[in-house]
Amino acid sequence: MWEEAYRQYLAYERHYSEGTVTVYTSAVAEFAAYLRGFDPEARVEDARADDIRGWLMALLDAGNVATTVNKKLSGLKNFYRFLKYRGCPAPNPAARVEGPKRGKPLPCYVREGDMEHLLDGAIDAQDFEAVRDRMLMEMLYSTGMRLGELLGLRDGDVDGSARLLRVTGKRDKQRLIPYGPLLARHMDAYCALRDSRTDAARESGGAFFVRKSGKPLTRANIYRIVKAQLSGIAALKKRSPHVLRHTFATALLNHGAELNAVQALLGHESLGTTQIYTHATFEELRKVYNQAHPRA
Repeated sequence: MWEEAYRQYLAYERHYSEGTVTVYTSAVAEFAAYLRGFDPEARVEDARADDIRGWLMALLDAGNVATTVNKKLSGLKNFYRFLKYRGCPAPNPAARVEGPKRGKPLPCYVREGDMEHLLDGAIDAQDFEAVRDRMLMEMLYSTGMRLGELLGLRDGDVDGSARLLRVTGKRDKQRLIPYGPLLARHMDAYCALRDSRTDAARESGGAFFVRKSGKPLTRANIYRIVKAQLSGIAALKKRSPHVLRHTFATALLNHGAELNAVQALLGHESLGTTQIYTHATFEELRKVYNQAHPRA
C-alpha cells in the first residue's frame, strides 16, 4: 500500500518532522475516504482537481479552520509529488488547487510578569519531576526551541562551558542557541538529580529530558507538562509548547532585539515568518500609549 511508502518518502526523502508526516499521511487517507463515499472503487491516484476542491469545501463546512485545511491540502500535494517521484505519469490534479485564505491572528504568548511569577515560584529541590518540569519550562522560554527540537536534544548537544545548545530543526538543519547563567544553574541542578536517580536506566549520551524510568520524554509527556505548568494563567487561550516559543520571541523584541537576530535564534528560513511577532510587540506599545499618554 502507498501509506508506508509515502511515510518513508516524507520522513527520509523530504526530511519532514514526525508531526508533519502524521498530518500529511492522515490527510491522504481522509481524502481517499471522501472519494470512496461517492464511489467505493475510487482511488486517490485518479482524482481530479474538482474532487479536491469539493473535499476542501466539505472540510470547511465541517468546521475546520483555514489553517487546518491548508495543511491537509499540503499533504495531498506532497502525495502527488511522491507519485511523480515514483514514476507515475498522470498529471498532478492538486497543482493548481488553492486553499482557503487564512487570517493572521496574533501569536498567543505569556506576558512577561506571568512568566517570571511562574518560573520563580518555590519547588522541592529534591523532587525529580518538579525540578525537571520547571527546567523544561525555563528552557523553552529561554531558547525558543520547537517541541521537536526539545525532544531531540541529547546530552552531547549541550556545551556547558560555552553555554550553547545545538538543536536540529526542520529538515535536519542545525543551529546553535546561546543560553544564560540562570538556565545553566537550572540545567546543572536537573542533571545532578537526573543522573543520581536514573543513571542505571539511561544510555550514555542519551536523551536530555527523561522520565523517572530513565526513558526519554515523549511528545505527549511534554504537552501535559506545559499545559499543567501554564494552567494557573487564566487569561491564556492556549497552553502548548509553541506558546512558549511565541513568548520567547515576543520578549526579545519587546526588549529591543533586532528582527534578523530573532529570526536566527528561532531558525526561521524567512524573515516574513518572524515578522508576525512585531504585531504582538506593537500591541504592547499600544497598551503603553493608551495608559501613559495624556491625550490617548
